[in-house]
Amino acid sequence: MNKRAVLGLIIGTVLGLLCVLGISFRIGDEVTGLFLFATWLNRVVMGLMIGFYTPTSSKLESSVFRGALLGFIVSFSLYSATDFIDTLGFVAGIVYGIIIDVLCTKLTYDKQ
Repeated sequence: MNKRAVLGLIIGTVLGLLCVLGISFRIGDEVTGLFLFATWLNRVVMGLMIGFYTPTSSKLESSVFRGALLGFIVSFSLYSATDFIDTLGFVAGIVYGIIIDVLCTKLTYDKQ
């Protein structure tokens, strides 16, 4: 794996853990372990998906748009599969997509 993919995986894993903590605090005992695992895995997949993309520029606007779009796509898959129960988690997924893409691009982009 290249540096960007590894970085995306790491950031997605960390943000997934933060998301699981947030859901645990917000929803409490009503949430199942399977839902928490699916949420964490969703963020890991998002990190890999964004990490595997090779940007053509280091422009912040491109990273923000791409991260939001990919975050929307990946988060919507979980959101729709769970009967639309966690709107805040869905929105957080879009924000996490932006965070992952901006960090990956800024930390790995080689000016050619």
